[in-house]
Amino acid sequence: MSENSIEIAKEIIEPGRSRRLDIPVSRLPTQTLLSLPVTVINGIEAGPKLWLSAAIHGDELNGVEIIRQVLTQIKSDKLRGTLIAVPIVNVFGFIEQSRYLPDRRDLNRSFPGSENGSLASRLANLFVREIVNKSTHGLDLHTAAIHRINLPQIRANLDDEETYRCAQAFGAPIMMHATTRDGSLRQAATKKGIPILLYEAGEALRFDPVAIRTGVEGIFRVMECLQMYQFDSLPSVSTTVEIRQSKWIRASCGGIFHLEVTLGAKVAKKQELGFITDAFGENKVMVRANVSGIVISYTQNPLVNRGDGIIHLAVIN
Repeated sequence: MSENSIEIAKEIIEPGRSRRLDIPVSRLPTQTLLSLPVTVINGIEAGPKLWLSAAIHGDELNGVEIIRQVLTQIKSDKLRGTLIAVPIVNVFGFIEQSRYLPDRRDLNRSFPGSENGSLASRLANLFVREIVNKSTHGLDLHTAAIHRINLPQIRANLDDEETYRCAQAFGAPIMMHATTRDGSLRQAATKKGIPILLYEAGEALRFDPVAIRTGVEGIFRVMECLQMYQFDSLPSVSTTVEIRQSKWIRASCGGIFHLEVTLGAKVAKKQELGFITDAFGENKVMVRANVSGIVISYTQNPLVNRGDGIIHLAVIN
């Protein structure tokens, strides 16, 4: 194996070469083999090793398209370092159009996993062993959960210098400092000292053109920041707002929610954001902001119960 080669799942990818791999995961009860699809583009010159991952939650599809578009534009002879792309991590959930694995476990609460645990734990372990451990940087792509939509945003540990540099380069409208959650891929990578960005944009089971374009351009900017690739032209970065805190506005009663703000809107404390009524339009209850902020997410299902998170605000002072 030459100096700048990379080995994944016992396959060696030499400098200047691209390889599509299918790493076996498990067989279905029908004995159909499901595999982890991986594309590796290894540049001629040594450099950073960046992984891109999507569909850790199987119904989050924007990242799958983002990675497809990125791969169409990267040539190994112009690449410095290595790009490792995994467009569908949760292949089981992807087939079922479900966030979860067949046993209802959340893969993104199962890292770093183990070789002898549940299906989720084994898949997490495989991903860490073959992808995370071979990388120097990571970028994980997500959407909002079902019935919600997210403004394009980066979530990351902004107190880490290298992570902050990459987050700034990405250029999403919102750059939010976020602590890691137990069992998440971001936590597992962070414990290994790997800078990782989590991109959130759009909604489950839908392609969102703005979210996809923002994601593709953001990845390209990160690659330029890492000196992995030089692109002919990239749109200038729009203003990125750095956020340290966010708050959910919750329904004070059950009913039908009528939203009166849009994603990205700046709102003032006590501003009216919408209202909740019954089916006849009676007993109208106003929904107001409890802080000044930017609308970064909201529910798309108008049927709400008391306590439901209905609008997510990035807090601004």
